[in-house]
Order: sequence, then C-alpha cells, then structure tokens
Amino acid sequence: MTRREMLAASASALAVFGAAAEGGMAEPPPPTPERLPRWRGFNLLAKFMRDSNRRFDELDFAWIHEWGMDFARLPMDYRAWTDPADWTVLREDVLKEIDEAVGFGEKHGVHVNLSFHRAPGYTVASPPEARSLWTDEEAQRVCGLHWAHFARRYRGISNARLSFNLFNEPSVVGAEPHRKVVERVCEAIREEDPDRLIICDGRAWGNTPPAELMGLGVAAATRGYQPMRVTHYRASWVQGSDRWETPTYPLREGDERWDRDLLRRKQIEPWERLQARGMGVMVGEFGAHNRTPHAVVLAWMRDMLELWREAGWGWALWNLRGSFGVIDSGRDDVAYEDWRGHKLDRAMLELLRAG
Repeated sequence: MTRREMLAASASALAVFGAAAEGGMAEPPPPTPERLPRWRGFNLLAKFMRDSNRRFDELDFAWIHEWGMDFARLPMDYRAWTDPADWTVLREDVLKEIDEAVGFGEKHGVHVNLSFHRAPGYTVASPPEARSLWTDEEAQRVCGLHWAHFARRYRGISNARLSFNLFNEPSVVGAEPHRKVVERVCEAIREEDPDRLIICDGRAWGNTPPAELMGLGVAAATRGYQPMRVTHYRASWVQGSDRWETPTYPLREGDERWDRDLLRRKQIEPWERLQARGMGVMVGEFGAHNRTPHAVVLAWMRDMLELWREAGWGWALWNLRGSFGVIDSGRDDVAYEDWRGHKLDRAMLELLRAG
C-alpha cells in the first residue's frame, strides 16, 4: 500500500466518525493508562479467525448499547487483512470492514478495543506462527508495521472511543522479552499516534500482572477464567476436560476451595497491587462454556462481577453470540427467551446488566 493510499484510507475512516459526532453524541472523558473506565461489554468474533472472517454486525453494537453497556473488544487474526503471499501487504477491502466496526462503535456509543488475537509471530491458538514474535527480528518488525498502520489509520479518534490491545494472552514468555517487544511495538504506534491508549494482556494467558511493563504508559488486562474446571468444562480445545467431574460452585480442587474469598486473593489482589503502582486494569475476557451447568455459571459469575465492581474494573464477556454468550449459546439447561429471532439467555443478561 502506498503512502497516498494510506492517507486516503485514514481520511475515509475519520469521515465516518466525524459524521457520527455531528449527530450529537456526547464525548465522555478520555480514559488514561493509569485509570480505565469501568467499561462493560462483549467480545465480538467476526474476525477472530481468518477462515471465518466476515464483516462485523451493526446489530451487535446496537444491542450492547440497548442493554446499557458500552464496550466491544474485537479479537482479530492479522491474516484476515494480509496478502497470503506477503505479510507486509495489507488488504484495503478488509481494513475498510474494520473501519466500519469502529464507526458502529461511534454511532452506538460503544468503545471499540482492537485486539490482535493472532499477531505476526504470535498466537495462543493453533496452528502456531512460523516465527516467534518474542525472538525473531522480522516478526517484530512486521508486527510493528501492522500496528503502525492502524495507528496512522485512526489517528485523531478519541481514546474514549478507541483503544489498542496488542497481543492476546502472551503465554510462555519471560518478563524481559515481553517488555522488549511491547516497547518496540508501542514505539511504532506512537510514531504515528503519540497518545493512543494501549492495553496489554498479562503473561501466562492473561493471568500474571505485567509489572514488567511499568513505565511504558500502557494499561493492563486480566482474565476471568478461573477455576478452569468451572469455565472450561468439556471444552473441546482443552485436553482432558471431557473427563472432569461435573463442576459445582464453590468448587473443591485439591487443597483449595474456589469461592469468592479465593477468587479475591488469586484473581483480584495481585492486580490491585499493579493498579496501585499506576497501571489501569480491566478484564479483557471472561465467561464459562455451555457444558457447565447454568446454575453453576451464574453463581460463579455473580461473585466475579461483584469482585470486579468492588475493584472498579470494566469487563468484556467472551462472547456475545456463541457458547460462552447470552445469544444462541447452545446450552441445554436454559429456559431461553425467544428474542428477535434468537435465543436469549435472559438470566445471564440481567446478571451482567446488574454487574
């Protein structure tokens, strides 16, 4: 893509948001890396995987707003907008679909968080990337190139409306290489858009507070998937989960009893210490798979939501539509409400709305 084409694309994107702003939408105070708003919303999966890549649905953003929520995380696979023959070439037709989604957020008062679920050189999913972002110079360069393009494309859009989430759930990586890569990618973004809000997941699949990133001017995102025997019971992608006993909540696991107190100690307090040092915190993903008994999910979810409310943290359910969500989740123990042609888990939705 030429620089002329990039500038034209950026101008086109800004026009979308300018038109929405002229419609009279009030601009909320911008978030900062030190303190994030208590956003509430969902992960939307239209570009979660290249093979199922599709346009985002405006209805999702409209429903989030209708339900009194204000946040959409968009976990995306970089291959969706990349030329298969050259990972430095970005496809404008797909990028315009992301512009459209950011525009939907502006129109409906929903903050959009762009996330690389698969980044050049790193993914938590299968298959793995051919190069490692944490050690490979070329992967780092290309990843920076992609994020720099998004920074340039959306320069001038308020942090109240748009943020970047660099990499989904860095897994087996040490603190030092993690900081090195994050710093490099942040520099690439800030060369194009110095003030863009950047949120970084914790290491160990989002479970370890990224204290190594202090001083980089980024916020942090944790997860809400503990205990796994509640949240991922019989999940096909978790080896051995089909042999777990049907979960209860509270859950006894070895010498530990997973209840509200243990969740606070393990899932809240370490991140509160990070926040006390000046790094804002939110929950980028949480939820429970549709094989877990519904009553167990709701009991566990109620405790998590209350703990996050006490901490002042926002959150995004994985997902809106699908096996963890409130729409068409495929649970066999829910009295679904027939809602606009879909099956709505009203009990879960009302719990979320109260959270």
